[in-house]
Amino acid sequence: MIKKRLFTPGPTPIPETVMLRMAEPIIHHRNPEFAEILTRVHENLQYLFQTKNPVVILTCSGTGGVEATFTSLFSPGDTVIAANGGKFGERWVKMPKAFGLNTVELKVEWGKAPTVDQIRGLLKQHPNAKAVYLVHSETSTGAATDVKTLAAVIRQESDALVCVDGITAVGAHELRFDDWGIDVCVTGSQKGLMIPPGLAFVAVSPRAIKAMETSTLPKFYFDLRKAVKSWEKNDTPWTPAVSLVIGVDAALQMIRQEGIEKIWERHKNLATALRAGIEAIGLKLFSETPSYAVTPVWVPEGVEWKAFNKIIKGKHGITIAGGQDDYTGKIFRIAHLGYYDSLDMVTIMAAVEWSLAECGYPVKLGTGVGKVMQKLMSA
Repeated sequence: MIKKRLFTPGPTPIPETVMLRMAEPIIHHRNPEFAEILTRVHENLQYLFQTKNPVVILTCSGTGGVEATFTSLFSPGDTVIAANGGKFGERWVKMPKAFGLNTVELKVEWGKAPTVDQIRGLLKQHPNAKAVYLVHSETSTGAATDVKTLAAVIRQESDALVCVDGITAVGAHELRFDDWGIDVCVTGSQKGLMIPPGLAFVAVSPRAIKAMETSTLPKFYFDLRKAVKSWEKNDTPWTPAVSLVIGVDAALQMIRQEGIEKIWERHKNLATALRAGIEAIGLKLFSETPSYAVTPVWVPEGVEWKAFNKIIKGKHGITIAGGQDDYTGKIFRIAHLGYYDSLDMVTIMAAVEWSLAECGYPVKLGTGVGKVMQKLMSA
């Protein structure tokens, strides 16, 4: 028997209690029982995002949530600045172009994050920019952006909306929506929220809600105005994914019980420990500004990615993610986002060592595992 273990940055593992809640008999979404659940979910989403503003629920992936921000906030010809440092930043450049927006791309080398000078420079060149889109945690590269600092610069230098892709950051990185002056932040259900794919969550500020009033881009299902009006009535504009909402109710209660600051600290400790183990066996990390959600690692010289992946998955039951685009076969990515604890990091480190050894890589078994344990014990 091989026990399967998931270490991908989405979908992420689902707690047993959450799965049991989702397996309960379906209920109708327009009755008091569901309204009670929705009330609790709305309140706990505000806690997750650290906001007093609406956090609406959309039945779609995180990509759908971001699309809703483009169609709901802007009009054809509006200028938006989008930072592109990976596959998802690239998507937030392509998407607004598809809707007829004037998109200014801030191209960032993979593994790096946009800087204050870059953002300030583009705002000076494009003083009419209606928004700046930032990726808090770039899933493809494991690079984290200093959203707090950049949001402050954007607010100081312009009237542009601060729009954040928090899809693999929310629940892993410190995020204070109100205090940092963020206008839009999106996440997806299959990341730090520990439920299956199918829901997006969009936090919106008063400035974002005001921008919706003048938006003329075509929209219907992905109309955040409708979503906010329904949120105010503790409802949803369309039929929600009822079982997923019930699941996120259970997951958010777990988050509330642990405490959001402790969750941020846990992710930091897990990421730091794993990376110490990775470096202890001579492997190199990919990102220069590492995210606490996922750790990309260079495939060592002499090891073929396909062979390594076949062993770690086929023999040890562990699924990790490979590299994308130019980095296919060159890096692999290990997630520690959501339902992970200290022993999970020991497990994945052992599997990496074991699989590399079977590929002929010179590793003294236990070296990385020991380093991970030392780091976690001292955290």
